[in-house]
Amino acid sequence: MDTLEILYENKIQASTFLERKIKITEPFTILIGPKLSGKSYLIYDYIQNEQKEYLYIDINDLKDLKFDSEKLQNFINEKDIKILVIENYDYSFNLPIIESIIISTNIYKHINKFAKLEVMPLDFEEYLSFDIKHQNTTNSFNSFLKYGNIAELIDYKDNKKQNRNKEIIQLINQNNTSYKILELLIRNTSLLKSTFWLYNELKKTMKISKDFFYKQIKEFEQNNTIIFCPKYNSPNTTKKLFIYNHAFMHSVSFNKNFNAVFSNMIFLEIYSRYKDVCYYDKIDFYIPSSKTIILVIPFYINIQLASISAKILSIKDDIEFDNINIVTISNQHSLYIDDIPCEVMPFYEWALGL
Repeated sequence: MDTLEILYENKIQASTFLERKIKITEPFTILIGPKLSGKSYLIYDYIQNEQKEYLYIDINDLKDLKFDSEKLQNFINEKDIKILVIENYDYSFNLPIIESIIISTNIYKHINKFAKLEVMPLDFEEYLSFDIKHQNTTNSFNSFLKYGNIAELIDYKDNKKQNRNKEIIQLINQNNTSYKILELLIRNTSLLKSTFWLYNELKKTMKISKDFFYKQIKEFEQNNTIIFCPKYNSPNTTKKLFIYNHAFMHSVSFNKNFNAVFSNMIFLEIYSRYKDVCYYDKIDFYIPSSKTIILVIPFYINIQLASISAKILSIKDDIEFDNINIVTISNQHSLYIDDIPCEVMPFYEWALGL
């Protein structure tokens, strides 16, 4: 049987899909996102909702197949296929003329008339709707903090989740060199690190081409495996480095940097809603569009208020803000800093109200 015929006959099984905050709404869409962020999930949901004839192709399953664009077009016409799905598209062949094309890819390239949809793993509100195992928000938060934001892991037994995170880190990489690069990035998550510094740090332990290193960093950044958070109004200043799943830090190091994990988790919540998130001197995050300062203080105590107030007041002439959030593990308090409202909130309440 012809390969295209086999793919056409191999239909995706119908399933019940939980709603996410994002979905495919355009008939021509390119999905870009890190490993296991939910791209395929959104594609299956789209196919099921459209209820039209489709052809689903995963390039990774057909590494030795050379696509003949004309043959593909003829097959689509013959079967009256309305939707073409291509997962892990590598831009190696021309796309056919068809009613709808949905692409997932690791390297984004602009294609005329295609909408771009960035897909990230679950934010905390989505995690709560997926997590039917835990019966209260606190338990879900503890699981989210420890094991991360990847939906697949929710159904794993707790004693298997950490190993699965390690496996995912390995799956992201095509070879040992790219694995070592990603491992270095994870170890430096939440820190101010330039690409040049990271390259020199890795060069101390292994031989590596500068071109390969920079190319791999660019690819990781392009599909949001890593995200560099810029300094406000200083695009050329060293950026803060974040990873798309905060729990990866538990998988690469025995030295538990809780503040880094917690900061990364908070950044991802902000980034899922505000792409203009940045940092500034003496504060963790700033959202210009909402004029909000966010401080990461997991174990806040009232004695810290004087120091916090001094930091805030020292930058009052530099940035415009009318809200201050202090995100903690469990503390809750309302106050004012120089007539500016400040809310001290546990993460799970702050994230649900963001």
